[in-house]
Order: sequence, then C-alpha cells, then structure tokens
Amino acid sequence: MNAHVVYATITGNNEEVADVIITALQEANVNTKKTEISQTEVEELNEVDIAVIVPYTYDNGSLPDEGLDFFEDLENTDLSGVVYGVSGSGDTYYVDDFCLAVPKFESQLAKTNAIKGADSVKINLRPDEQDVVMLKNFVQQLIKTAQTK
Repeated sequence: MNAHVVYATITGNNEEVADVIITALQEANVNTKKTEISQTEVEELNEVDIAVIVPYTYDNGSLPDEGLDFFEDLENTDLSGVVYGVSGSGDTYYVDDFCLAVPKFESQLAKTNAIKGADSVKINLRPDEQDVVMLKNFVQQLIKTAQTK
C-alpha cells in the first residue's frame, strides 16, 4: 500500500502534524511520500492508495497562498479509488476561523470521486500527546478504509 502526505506550513506546526501521520503510516508498513503543497501536482495522488492533505488556515479563514493552485486543480481531477483524509493545525484564538482550510479541502476532495477514509482532525498549534493518539487513530481508519475499498 502507498500513501502521499501533502502539507503546507508557515510555523512548522503542520509539518509536525504531517510527520506524525507519516510515522504512523510507516509503522503500519505503508510506503509513504511527503511533499510540500506548492511542489506537488494533484495528478500525483492518482499513484497512491491513500492521500492526506495537511493545510494551514491563514488570514480570516483563507487557504494557504502556496496551495491555491493545488486546491483549484482538485476541481477538475478524478481521484476515483483513492482514499483521502485531511488534518491540519490552527490556533483556537481565531475562534470562527480555526482550521477552516481543513473542511474546505475536504469539500474539494469530495468532488474528485475519491473516498473519504476518516473524519478530519484539527490540531491546536503543535501536536501534543492527545493529538498524536488522534492522528494515529486517523491513520488507522484511513488504512482500514483503503483495505476494504
């Protein structure tokens, strides 16, 4: 089984989230590729069983600037058969705007005919011990969905 984790980060928190996800995938013997969102073509996701997007939310709920092309390209991409999940870090200080990029990416991925593999996970700032447990459960659900598709 193969996975691709695509992340965007300013503070480094989302890369930490991505790394926790990658470690959990690798511990489950899933071959995993990690790329930064601006260096990733959407079509690359067709080459894997599991795709995970880890975006940050910026400026009143906006998507990462470097991820806008990727986000828009999802609109016209068919990812049938690919299992996806979305997780991201944010700051609960921005109450109404906390991690808004996560559901936006989930909605965009749903348009691609991909299979939602797990409920999204939103992390406040850096992942702590509880967050690591949630992310490991997230990964296990993604794998389970990919195995049963």
